[in-house]
Amino acid sequence: MRIRELAEAKEDGLALWAVKSKNSRGRERPEEPDPIRTAFQRDRDRIIHCKSFRRLKHKTQVFIAPLGDHYVTRLTHTLEVAQIARTIARALNLNEDLTEAVSLGHDLGHTPFGHWGEDTLNELYREGFRHNEQSLRIVDLLEKDGRGLNLTWEVRDGIVSHSKSGTAVLGKDWGTVGTLEGEVVKISDMVAYINHDIGDAVRAGILKESDLPAQAVKTLGNRHSARINTMVSDIIMSSWDARVVDIMREKPRIQMSPGVLAAANLLRDFLFERVYTPSTGRVDAADAKNVIYFLWEYFKKHADELPPEVRLHADTAERGAVDYIAGMTDQYALRLAEEIRGKGNSKL
Repeated sequence: MRIRELAEAKEDGLALWAVKSKNSRGRERPEEPDPIRTAFQRDRDRIIHCKSFRRLKHKTQVFIAPLGDHYVTRLTHTLEVAQIARTIARALNLNEDLTEAVSLGHDLGHTPFGHWGEDTLNELYREGFRHNEQSLRIVDLLEKDGRGLNLTWEVRDGIVSHSKSGTAVLGKDWGTVGTLEGEVVKISDMVAYINHDIGDAVRAGILKESDLPAQAVKTLGNRHSARINTMVSDIIMSSWDARVVDIMREKPRIQMSPGVLAAANLLRDFLFERVYTPSTGRVDAADAKNVIYFLWEYFKKHADELPPEVRLHADTAERGAVDYIAGMTDQYALRLAEEIRGKGNSKL
């Protein structure tokens, strides 16, 4: 028996609603199975080894190209999401490999300059820009010199369905995911960012720990680790039905208890008001918008300078400009804008 088949046989012991890799809906382009790795393990490895994943280390989460060494980047955020999601998936006896693959791929399409970059591209591009859709576009089309990664349906669904910007945690606009593993990643993403973004905001001098809403602190804890532990433990206990093997049950939900959910939403709303939104008047946000505007105007007029894999899948100059800018790191975008201006293109 092949090693992969042994791994697939172990998955038979997972919870009823867990996705078994041998039952995957498959890939858009059929491939021969790997002799060692399951389909989801293979997807995880493809994501880790792709260029977009490497670039996450130079894309900051909230604070733009900071000088400090301890600010969260998209890469460290991604690893935190993967750790939290795997903990929950293991406790609920779901498929850890699928959970990890979705976690590692969920933010591949994030722009430089964090939320500010995404909001600016969404403002400029007439079809709108959403980083989850860009993540899917990357794994489907842009990676591997325009061939894409050819991932399984379940991983692709988890990647495109993870985003919930502007909606309450588990609220009416939270959206659905095709697998419980994808739902675990979606809620783990929230657990990770509302906690580490507090630390970054304190580090940057925008917040003090004492500014946090008292009720949220009382419910979740007064330290980073305590808050994460409270949330993760609560998600596991509130979602325990996912472990139950009962063929008559309806599909369970990944959820939180009312008290912890209310505290999480309180903390999230506080961060949007004090840290994420343009009304905070942050200088770095204004600089980021200016760089995105400049690069957008330049590459709309100079589409011939876009990389080949971008030109291959861009039906318009605007689409190509979006794909190229979204893939940039903070430092590369700043450096490229400066180089272009240095060649006499300060006014386009």
